[in-house]
Amino acid sequence: MNDIMENCQHTMTIEGMSAEAHELGIPVDEDCTACQNAKRSAAEITSKINDVVRYKEDQLPLQGKLWKELAKIEKEECRLQKAGDKPLEQYKANLQREKQKLRQQQSSYNMSEAIGCFFTAISNESKEERSYFLKWMRMNLDVIARKKLSGLRDEYKEKCCKFSENKDIIADLDRQISDSSLGIEHFMREMGQLYEAACSLPPSNAYRLQFQDLPSLGADLLLDGFPLELVDGDASNIPVKWVTDVLTELHRKVQPKSRLLVVTVLGVQSTGKSTLLNTMFGVQFAVSSGRCTRGAFMLLIRVKEDLKEELNCDFILVIDTEGLKSPELAQLEDSYEHDNELATLVVGLSDVTIINIAMENSTEMKDILQIVVHAFLRMEKVGKKPNCQFVHQNVGDVSAHDNNARDRNKLLEQLNEMIQAAARMEKLDPNMKLTDVMEYDPEHSNWYIPGLWHGIPPMAPVNTGYSETVYEFKKSLIEVLKSYKYQTLTEFLEWTRSLWKSVKYENFIFSFRNSLVAEAYSNLCVEFNKWEWDFQKHMYNWLATAETRISNTKAQSSNLDEFLRSLQAEAFQELTSQETTSLEKLTKYYDSKEGHVNLVESYRATFERSIKTLRIETENSVTNKLTAAIDFQKGMKKVHNVNEKHKAILDEKVLQLLAECRKRNEDLSEKQLKNKFEKMWEETVKRLNFKGLEKRDIVLDVFNQLRNKLKRNVGAVNKVLNEVTDLTEYGKTQFNVTDKHFDRGWYKKHITDRVGLSTNPKEQAEAWVKSITGQCTEFVSHKKKSKTDYHETYTRELLEMIDVKLKGIEKLKTNAQFEADLKLHICGFAAREFQQMHEDFNEDNDPRKHLEKSKPRYCSDFIDLFQKKDQSQKKAQEFTEHCLKSAVKEYVNKALGLDIVDAMLTGADSVKYSTRAYFQHSILKQLLDENKSENYVAYSRNYEGFVKDWILNRIIDQFSNSKALSDLQVKRFEAITKQIQKAIGKGKKTLTKSETILTLLKKICSNLNRDIVISTDNLGLALIQDKANTEEFIGYLQKSVNEMKTSLSAEVSQGCHIKEKLNSLPFKPQDELFKRMFGCGKQCPFCKVPCEAGGKEHKEHHASVHRPEGLSKRRWAKSQKLVVDICSTAVQSEHLFSNSDTEDGWHPYKDYRKFYPDWNIAPDASIEASDYWKYILTTFNEQFAEEFNAKPADIPEEWKSITKEQALKSINEVYNMK
Repeated sequence: MNDIMENCQHTMTIEGMSAEAHELGIPVDEDCTACQNAKRSAAEITSKINDVVRYKEDQLPLQGKLWKELAKIEKEECRLQKAGDKPLEQYKANLQREKQKLRQQQSSYNMSEAIGCFFTAISNESKEERSYFLKWMRMNLDVIARKKLSGLRDEYKEKCCKFSENKDIIADLDRQISDSSLGIEHFMREMGQLYEAACSLPPSNAYRLQFQDLPSLGADLLLDGFPLELVDGDASNIPVKWVTDVLTELHRKVQPKSRLLVVTVLGVQSTGKSTLLNTMFGVQFAVSSGRCTRGAFMLLIRVKEDLKEELNCDFILVIDTEGLKSPELAQLEDSYEHDNELATLVVGLSDVTIINIAMENSTEMKDILQIVVHAFLRMEKVGKKPNCQFVHQNVGDVSAHDNNARDRNKLLEQLNEMIQAAARMEKLDPNMKLTDVMEYDPEHSNWYIPGLWHGIPPMAPVNTGYSETVYEFKKSLIEVLKSYKYQTLTEFLEWTRSLWKSVKYENFIFSFRNSLVAEAYSNLCVEFNKWEWDFQKHMYNWLATAETRISNTKAQSSNLDEFLRSLQAEAFQELTSQETTSLEKLTKYYDSKEGHVNLVESYRATFERSIKTLRIETENSVTNKLTAAIDFQKGMKKVHNVNEKHKAILDEKVLQLLAECRKRNEDLSEKQLKNKFEKMWEETVKRLNFKGLEKRDIVLDVFNQLRNKLKRNVGAVNKVLNEVTDLTEYGKTQFNVTDKHFDRGWYKKHITDRVGLSTNPKEQAEAWVKSITGQCTEFVSHKKKSKTDYHETYTRELLEMIDVKLKGIEKLKTNAQFEADLKLHICGFAAREFQQMHEDFNEDNDPRKHLEKSKPRYCSDFIDLFQKKDQSQKKAQEFTEHCLKSAVKEYVNKALGLDIVDAMLTGADSVKYSTRAYFQHSILKQLLDENKSENYVAYSRNYEGFVKDWILNRIIDQFSNSKALSDLQVKRFEAITKQIQKAIGKGKKTLTKSETILTLLKKICSNLNRDIVISTDNLGLALIQDKANTEEFIGYLQKSVNEMKTSLSAEVSQGCHIKEKLNSLPFKPQDELFKRMFGCGKQCPFCKVPCEAGGKEHKEHHASVHRPEGLSKRRWAKSQKLVVDICSTAVQSEHLFSNSDTEDGWHPYKDYRKFYPDWNIAPDASIEASDYWKYILTTFNEQFAEEFNAKPADIPEEWKSITKEQALKSINEVYNMK
């Protein structure tokens, strides 16, 4: 055979054999018209390629130098490494201009001849012809590229053996290989760049219009099964606009069937990744072709109908990555960084990641795993936990899986070590394990696949064991995919955009922002806020009932203590039940798997802690209020006993007088009866003992509690306390912060002229003092208005409030003197008010006063009894007017605040109060609508006070111009009237002939003792004649109750002064809404925007958008100009900051977490994200400068073109309020 082959003169190509086939009558597939047309179209392009490098420069110019420059600028926009000492916002504006210039240069190129032909061919309506064309193109291009690449590759491999000696040569060869590669993806890449350049032009531009159909073509190619380049490995960039519009168009074409699962493969060059995917899925990723393009390609596989239900998806999206290098080769052209970015992206996009390792224990395995481990670690922190499958290729022994148990354990150990090393690098928990960041099972996540060939190709036979093992792997993979929830094409696109943006920043974990994650977090916050309100509302209603029961109890003091213990036990059960219910709701929410809840798994513990904290806070509050209510009842018991004693004496005296008058059998006039009554009254009252409530020294109680609180301090503080002769003399004037209130050494250093950015610590302390004194004044005023007696828990609560606030200014280094002076100031004011409160209460409950009030009723009853009038109607009206009416009003007032909050949280504007982020959006939108500088100044100067006023005004707006408030009250009147009528009806049913009005009313009051507090002290029920008809009384009472409801409803329907009404309520809706919306109250350490994190116990503070630091009064020390830099930009740059927290030392912004570990300042989602605050500072620059006693900021020119509409659009997008 060898002789015949050597001597044979007649040789021909396989293609040339088609002519011979025709002569022999053998049909040739390629003879069909579609194939021949496609072949001609492909030849028309490829026949003109002589020099690949020059051809790419001439025919594919947009993807060369211009595109790579654009990629560098986009990365620099994120990293700001070359900003130097230039103002950051100005530097970013310059980068924007450079980008625009490069895009203009791109759009100056017309479509090249080659791209024109390519565009025409793939636009062909015949799917078959388009498919043939792409295959001919691939084959032709492979042939052309292989001529030069084969030699370059051989030389590359040879030089790599002595890497250190040939480093520069290898770098040059690497560049030549990249330049000499030419495939279909280069033509598609050029189309993408044409489209991106066109999109930078105005919508009506003719150049732009001619390319508007390109995304539709890209989508068609994906649907036909051709790969689309996701990441351009040469430029290390994603053409975001092109990929976005192609996938959007694809979604439009297939919706609603756009559910997909994503499988990606990672591995070092030439390890058989593409062959593996082609074998598994029957796809056509290019393998061993004449090109060497690095990057990532995505390919769409339709799922057959019978599998759709099992997999719960319509497509499997396969992503093939090419060209991860080993670290030694990665030193060239920052490719190690590129590989890290690529791995992070594809791992983040995938449901299952296949790690492809050539040879059983190859040396490059560790290198690639290092990159992969970083990628998985990053994903765990942003809420994704993909499955990981390790494929060991080219394994000689078919029983390798059994023999490699030890190696698998070794691999697991290595991976755990790598995870811990990576965690330290990413500044995370160093004790993490592999299973914390990926779904991995050593037994079922490792596959050993034999080599594809038996021997050395091309003559070696194919190894059937390869296909069999790959098939088993595929079956296992399908089973794994069944457990994953699909994502839609639009969601996949959002992940692509956000992941890519984040990997462009140096610190991925703290740069990640994703609208799907943001939406999932927002939805969780909305639900949590509902659960929190349900918890609070339930406990408030329970407490209101408990307080009513306490007020209605007639028990003695010893029994009251027992009653308190039983109520506390009951409260404990209620709290436990509510806590359990809330935790179950949280668990159920996470188990539902709805709304991408898996993306916020990391927040589960935060919200669990928040529920537990809510329980503890509510328990403390309930315990204090129950104790105060019981103590109040004990005090009232003494007054009640005195009043009862006086009442019994007077009842007896009236009846004695009545008997005397009747005995004389005289016809006395009303005037004569009154005179006799007056005489009896004066004589009786003279003999009564009117010892009432003891007057207590409240000021002393407040001072003693203050002294106990400060006893841990020594020296100067004790001296100050010992000098206090009269606490009420304190707090009469405004509190002044002085130098002596600070740590001397620290203050001296911070008050002197300083370089860089500065703020005066005294100013900050004064603003804080204003806030806390306002809050304490409000607290004391609220207690005083409650018309109850002082209780020691009030002072305890007040001092705890100050302590909590003091923790917030620890960084100002205020000393013990400051704490003592401030507490004396606040307690001085409080002591005066609390003493007055106690004295007012004693006076209101003075037994003599109480008796004098009842004198007219005693006189009237005496006359009625003498004249033998029927008292049924009168007593029914008196009971309704004097007892029920006040009780009903109190009941409605107690419940009204709760109802108002409910109405705000469930009404038309409820979305504003559903999360702190939405609340922030509504404030910013209204500020923009009003567009007044004084509003923005108030917002910036005193955010807490501004929010309080804003919420109060929203409640006033909602309830002052409608019947809403009266409707709430009428609804409550109707509900309680129904209860009263029910209690009367119950009493009527059990009525006996011998029953008196007195016993009937006691029964009715007993039936209502959980609803309202009814006082019958002044009713004189003992002075009712025996023949008074009880049944008639019930009829009159029912009628009076209905009349009362009508009269009260009419009264509230006339309206009222809403602000006064709100301030008079025991439960203030404005305060409750403030607590819910203000949250933790922390503000960004640089720009002072408020934290928007949900729950009480969040570990990390964050805000949706940050603002120029000048709006928080920060200025440059030398020029005194307001600062325009935005901290969300600064923390990604090389710039430095200095303030009191850094002890005046200069530190890189990017290391801000060293000083503020609980703040996560993520970069803006886009350049436009901060347009709102740029517009505000630009518009009111002069006014802010005047208010903050600084000079106006140097506004970048680009900011001046931002319109009010763009400002509104920016916050709508940031807060996802489309």
